[in-house]
Amino acid sequence: MEIEAAVVREESGPFEIESLELEEPQAGEVLVRIVGAGVCHTDIAVRDQYYPTPLPAVLGHEGSGVVEEVGEGVTKVDPGDRVVLTFDFDTTCPNCKRGQVAYCEDFFAHNFAGRRVTDGSSPIGRATNGSDADSAEHKSVDNGDGDEGTISGMFFGQSSFGTHAIATERNVVPVDEDVPLELLGPLGCGIQTGAGGVINTLDPQAGSSIVVFGTGSVGLSAVMAANLKGCTDVIAVDLKPARLAKARDLGATHAIDPEDVEDVGAAIREHLGGGAQYTVETTANPAVLREAVDVLRQTGTCGVIGAPPMGTEVSLDVNTVLFGRTVTGIIEGSSTPDLFIPDLIDLYRQGKFPFDEIVTYYDFDGIERAVSEHEAGETIKPILRMSEP
Repeated sequence: MEIEAAVVREESGPFEIESLELEEPQAGEVLVRIVGAGVCHTDIAVRDQYYPTPLPAVLGHEGSGVVEEVGEGVTKVDPGDRVVLTFDFDTTCPNCKRGQVAYCEDFFAHNFAGRRVTDGSSPIGRATNGSDADSAEHKSVDNGDGDEGTISGMFFGQSSFGTHAIATERNVVPVDEDVPLELLGPLGCGIQTGAGGVINTLDPQAGSSIVVFGTGSVGLSAVMAANLKGCTDVIAVDLKPARLAKARDLGATHAIDPEDVEDVGAAIREHLGGGAQYTVETTANPAVLREAVDVLRQTGTCGVIGAPPMGTEVSLDVNTVLFGRTVTGIIEGSSTPDLFIPDLIDLYRQGKFPFDEIVTYYDFDGIERAVSEHEAGETIKPILRMSEP
């Protein structure tokens, strides 16, 4: 079928909407009409080739939409079902078998290769102008010049920057009809990452102190989650006053702009009367990660969420870590999406997790504006609208 999708054809190039061909779903796959898709830092990082998804590519990994067709063997959803699309995983590695699907040992192949793990093919190709028979045929050919041939089309098992996407049965999460479908896509990655990082990974006890470094959508989701967990000191750190104000609205008890203090760590310790029990680092800045570890009290834990370019290193004082401090990496909020996404929706219904307050909607053809305003920090979580629910 012919679809409209946003394609990145070169490193740091623009997202350009093109007419493309999308295959029918294979066994275990699901065809979804995309209603909305969040713009995430990871989409921009792959555009800039911080991660090795081959270009040209259709990115997008926070999709929500309606199932139109299912492949052979699919029983989880039926045509007409409303779904959120999330990350993909293999179900067979030791971590997946233990229920730790966010730490699938084949995570990169399932989410960054841009190809099916079964045969290396992509469901997306260039639209043709020939006969009806030719235009219905997907041509999966060697892509040598970046212009013709295969386009990476299984990014995070979905490539949801398009009017339609092929996903897998594994990474579609059915949702109810009483919540706005176009709002829900970011639950599939950024919002579940920040919220799950606190709820699932750090699991702070009521009365705990926590410092969140960076108040984009991931950081603000962490702030909301810390509030849910009963943390009595929730400190937000960011360079943008508007985001710090939003953090206060969403439950932060204290806000620090590094430009307003001489020493961020000293300001945190002074406010808490010592170090923090938990910190969350979302900025992908190694210097900030060092700060997030250094401000921990003994036996404190730092959750690392921010994802810098591959190969980025950080320097830590070993004697700081020796005194019972823990540094733990967090992928996708350590969540099991089929369980955690419905939980977050329930919390939203109850008014306890108002993530709708951090989103801004854009028409699909405004994707470049959405990306630009996101990079400039003018919007927190852009959502592209592709079609009506």
